[in-house]
Amino acid sequence: MTKLAVTAASGALGSEVVKAAVEVVGKENVVGLARTPSKAESLGVEVRPGDYGLPAVLRESLRGIDAVLLVSGMDAPDKRIEQHRNVIEAAKDAGVSKIVYTSIQGAEEGTAFSPIVQSNRQTESDIRDSGLLWAIGRNGIYIEPDVEYIDNYKERGEIANCAGDEKCGYTTRPELACAYVPMLTDSVHDGQTYNLHGEAITQQQLADYLNDTFDTQLKYHSMTVEEYREERITELGGFLGGVIAGIYEGIRNGEANNKSHFALAAGREHLSWQDYFDGLRTTVE
Repeated sequence: MTKLAVTAASGALGSEVVKAAVEVVGKENVVGLARTPSKAESLGVEVRPGDYGLPAVLRESLRGIDAVLLVSGMDAPDKRIEQHRNVIEAAKDAGVSKIVYTSIQGAEEGTAFSPIVQSNRQTESDIRDSGLLWAIGRNGIYIEPDVEYIDNYKERGEIANCAGDEKCGYTTRPELACAYVPMLTDSVHDGQTYNLHGEAITQQQLADYLNDTFDTQLKYHSMTVEEYREERITELGGFLGGVIAGIYEGIRNGEANNKSHFALAAGREHLSWQDYFDGLRTTVE
């Protein structure tokens, strides 16, 4: 039986992958890596230290592992490249056979989000050149933050950003987990790069789904890129505000409306947004 490791296991995506992997290979064959192991203890699997900045520790933590999921880090782009290389080299040194990487979709040039996308593309290249078996997923945009932001939307009475009428390929973390486990365990995915998202929808369609779920009357207000960037920077600061504006500028430019390969990775179609929001409605009624 393949023994799997999942980095950033205490995080939102990593924890979902751990839970999905346990269902497939059993908890005895899943190891979580976490910078602070105590934060992942509730997952019910073996947890080992997994700080991306500590190569020697990573090497020891990856011993006995057959395949590892490298969850993309959250540091600045230049730092993330080196941190990801630490994981790749540690995997090689520890005798890991396969590495799967959680990359992203988005504009590779021209937005404040582009440096992050570029850093992910560099890690993709590093993985392809590693000599290990590999598979890469390019995640769509999580839809959960929009759901979690519902009170702010209610207060404002609208969804306002610079995406315009372009569509965005959203996804959810549990759906991604259902794709990443087969990518870790099935050789049919070796050497493949997949766009992982569900049906692409517009911001107005997103507003309609939220309205049906939360009994709101939200409208979509399209802002210019400059207006939205200024608003985000005022609220969130220069770096994070610029990045968020860059994500939506990428949507506006069509960079988030790509062909999805989710069914190829997961072996089934992505959950429809109608089914997702129907399920969500039962938790809020």
